[in-house]
Amino acid sequence: MEYLCNCCPRMCGVVRGDTGQGFCGMGADPVIARAALHFDEEPVISGKTGSGTVFFSGCSLHCVFCQNFPISHEGFGRKVPASALREIYLDLIGQGAGNINLVNPTHFAEPILQSLQGGLPVPVVWNTGGYERVETLRRFEGLVQVYLPDLKYRRKDAAARYSGAPDYFERASEALVEMLRQTGPVEIGEDGRMLRGVLVRHLVLPGRSEESMEILDWIHDNLPGAWVSLMAQYVPMGEVEGVDQLSRRLRKREYERVVEHMLALGLEDGFVQELGSAEEKYIPPFDLTGVPECFT
Repeated sequence: MEYLCNCCPRMCGVVRGDTGQGFCGMGADPVIARAALHFDEEPVISGKTGSGTVFFSGCSLHCVFCQNFPISHEGFGRKVPASALREIYLDLIGQGAGNINLVNPTHFAEPILQSLQGGLPVPVVWNTGGYERVETLRRFEGLVQVYLPDLKYRRKDAAARYSGAPDYFERASEALVEMLRQTGPVEIGEDGRMLRGVLVRHLVLPGRSEESMEILDWIHDNLPGAWVSLMAQYVPMGEVEGVDQLSRRLRKREYERVVEHMLALGLEDGFVQELGSAEEKYIPPFDLTGVPECFT
């Protein structure tokens, strides 16, 4: 498999084949670090039987505080042929997965698009950092039922310093509007799991409560019918030493201020966390579970 890649806002324009020279560092075939049932997503995603999560390696952002650092920055994982993706999805569904949760899929849009042709018997979740091209998302209309994007930053300085993407908000805001256009308002099934819709995640960062409130303002004004997951699980990881206040944990009052603002805006459809949830136990082990060895 070989193709010219402009799938993310980096617009690298490189040919991806056995190896890749673009920002994500990945070749054409997917690289996967884990494919397993996951029970620690939001309840409407995990449900009672788990979410069938497929963790893709590489990334178009490279956030300094990334909690999946070994796979996003260091590329840990196993290469599989694009034709194997659908087999992995069906195996997870056979284990009881109520959806297929594609974690950080953007830079593998081409093989994933092939793998979803014909649809799946469960909803497909596009679990993304939010840094997307609208043109790429439009190719997935009707194939993805649930969008689970981050909205990390409102200000260019933070986006540039923490993720090397000063255009983050511009691209992410366009992308989230497109996601909502495709899915419409959130729909919940009889089992309490999300069938369609957009659930926007925002991780509150130390020292940036004001920016978090600006993000909630934008969601309130621009994404009617979307839900919000306001996360308190920040743990200093990755390359945060000396980067603003990222080397410390989030303070209780910082998070409480953002929660209060969220409720004042009437954003009551969604989730908040206890501050004590900031534990590394929520990071799954990236040990190649569910990635068959025969694909090496």
